[in-house]
Amino acid sequence: MDVSVAFPTALSSPDDIALAEELGYARAWVYDTPQQSPDVWMTLALAAERTERIGLGPGVLVPTLRHPMTNAAATATLAALAPGRVAVAFGTGFTGRRAMGYRAIPWSFMDAYIRTYRALLRGEVVEWEGAQMQMLHPDGHAPARPVEVPVLVGALGPKGDAVARELGDGLYVTLAQPEFMPAYSWVPYLAWGTVLDEDEAQDSEHAKVAAGPGWALAYHGAYEFGGPDAVRELAGGDAWMDTVEKAPDGRRHLAVHVGHCVELNDADRAAWDAGGHTMLRDATISGTRNEVRDRLDELAGKGVTEIVFQPCGPDTRRELERFHDAATSR
Repeated sequence: MDVSVAFPTALSSPDDIALAEELGYARAWVYDTPQQSPDVWMTLALAAERTERIGLGPGVLVPTLRHPMTNAAATATLAALAPGRVAVAFGTGFTGRRAMGYRAIPWSFMDAYIRTYRALLRGEVVEWEGAQMQMLHPDGHAPARPVEVPVLVGALGPKGDAVARELGDGLYVTLAQPEFMPAYSWVPYLAWGTVLDEDEAQDSEHAKVAAGPGWALAYHGAYEFGGPDAVRELAGGDAWMDTVEKAPDGRRHLAVHVGHCVELNDADRAAWDAGGHTMLRDATISGTRNEVRDRLDELAGKGVTEIVFQPCGPDTRRELERFHDAATSR
């Protein structure tokens, strides 16, 4: 299993990616979340200039945020800055859309978007929104077409699986482990957590800041995919839901997603204090060094070929070092 890293795109991400390269991580993915992050492509370009080996890519791009020509041109630019190191993943928009009050995009749109995007990179004339277009970049403005870049598709259900099988070079997954993962030769799995000391409680302050933002996704995901009743079934779920419901109906998505994947928000802290921390090991890859190693072996047995670890908390180096050591030890 390859050991890669992800970052919720921040101003520090280019330096963090250089650190990940130093520590031996295979690839760095950064999020396309404009409501809380700097631009994903600018961040990756800066990372390309500061690294030599590590793979780079957006994980995941949300199609409705940009015209396919814009993403094709940005992909070509990054491929020129980091030859042979670029991969691109697409998703329907968990944070990148829901945090702005939109629902996920339909898979029919994803299918059409990826077809158009890939055709543009091949240098073909395509039709989008009723107009004919082509990448017209002269020499010195982009690599010559075709621009060969692997494309992965983030999917958890049968519709996404169908699109990924036909149009993708791999399957990018998070939050769940679909049964069709073994059908793919490349399966990055995005996960959160922390390596705990042998005698460390799972409600320690370190566990809270380093694994808490990933643990909180159990509530964010339950709310978005199952609604309030699904949240209230979780440990600490009543406290989480009661906090979110203090916000007006039209703004509750803001209360849910503030701090998403970065820090605990008010609802998350309420759930943690109400006993939600008892789910930490189940909701994240958190535990002692051996426990983390066992979890990764379990994921490999289910078809994961690349673990993508997102560190949290104030000490990025410590989290990256300890996780990489656990993931690569035997």
